[in-house]
Amino acid sequence: MKLALTEEEIMKKIVLFFDAIMRNYLPDPFVIAVILTYVVYGFAAIFTDSSPLEISTYWGDGLWGLLSFMTQMSLILLSGFVVASSKPVKGALTRLAQLPTNSTQVILTTFFVSSLACWVNWGLGLVVSAFVALEMAKVHKDVSFRLLVAISYMGFVFWHGGLSGSIPLVVSTPDNFSQEWIGSLIPVSETIFSSMNFIIILGLLILLGLMAVFLNKRSDDDVTVVIEESSLKEDIPELKTASERMDYSRLVNFAVLSLGVSYLYALIFQDKFSFNINTVNLFFILIGVFLYPNIKSYLRAVDQGSKKLGPILVQYPLYAGIMGIIVKTGLVNEISSFFVSISTEKTYPVLTFLSAGLVNLFVPSGGGQWAVQAPIVVKGAQALGVPFSKVIMAVAWGDAWTNLAQPFWAIPVLSIAGLGAKDIMGYCFMALLVSGVFISTVLFFF
Repeated sequence: MKLALTEEEIMKKIVLFFDAIMRNYLPDPFVIAVILTYVVYGFAAIFTDSSPLEISTYWGDGLWGLLSFMTQMSLILLSGFVVASSKPVKGALTRLAQLPTNSTQVILTTFFVSSLACWVNWGLGLVVSAFVALEMAKVHKDVSFRLLVAISYMGFVFWHGGLSGSIPLVVSTPDNFSQEWIGSLIPVSETIFSSMNFIIILGLLILLGLMAVFLNKRSDDDVTVVIEESSLKEDIPELKTASERMDYSRLVNFAVLSLGVSYLYALIFQDKFSFNINTVNLFFILIGVFLYPNIKSYLRAVDQGSKKLGPILVQYPLYAGIMGIIVKTGLVNEISSFFVSISTEKTYPVLTFLSAGLVNLFVPSGGGQWAVQAPIVVKGAQALGVPFSKVIMAVAWGDAWTNLAQPFWAIPVLSIAGLGAKDIMGYCFMALLVSGVFISTVLFFF
């Protein structure tokens, strides 16, 4: 009779345990948002001086606080979907999917492409990651589709240490709202391009890559995957009227491109250009228009992509309401101040990272999170003599880190892949543990 389990069998049982919990007990992201609303409501009632009537008012007033942000995020997803659905990009992804010759190469290629795309720009990364997983699944049917999608989403952990990291970009921008507390600008050379940041990125690439290979060898996949083929075939009818000829004319594409390019040129010429979410959206819209043979085919892709937006749109008001409660009641100050009170110079960056991760579970917006945490974090850094650049990146990585457990940002990937949050969160929770320990270690010793 076998009395003891081998180390491999123990690790497999651990993986399957977390996976089973997440798949069987994790509700829909919308339900999670409702639950989080009541949790935050309860915390605010217990730990702040706000009355239930005031908390309800803060929630209601906050519901529409993310409408502009919601539109920007929707356009990032939509424009990214359109670009990734174009014939040139789909062809490139198809060729990429044929390069790996075994399951290990499939897993690592998916992870590294996702990580690079998210480091360059998080919106592009979310969409491209999902399409990479889909293309890999079409060619390599021996690899768990749920694991492929989970690994593609794991690359999202790199976004706030990358070129589109909102907090590092904010603190380097003249007249930003946090400059009054910091007292000066913090250049990206001290944040995004710092040696500490590159150590975290390189270490996570290695550790999460190894973990992904480990999970691949121990993954049990009982999900039947149905991969929808693109229906964006170019079927040009007989053009009889002037309006039909305009719809299918390449000249319309060039007209749109001319407007966009001339505007970008004007910004650059007047030294007003900045790399922000609006210019990114414009850039991807123009790229999409360029990649399609006529405006009619481009609009077909837009129509197909817009079907992915529903689950995102209905959740934004709930999260905006949560933000309203946290900010107006001062609950975020209670959370952050607690970590400051138990910190030393060595532990403060680590505890800042952990507190940022906790706050991110309720405020899934890097820029919004910095707006409410900056005064507390900066004041604590001044008191303890910790470099501002270090605590800034601690907040940035804390925000990115718990996205692995926050289904909100997984919605674009899941909607494109046709899966639910419970299908990938077991794997993501393992990545959460590994990355959390490593980032904390670097922040403590560096």
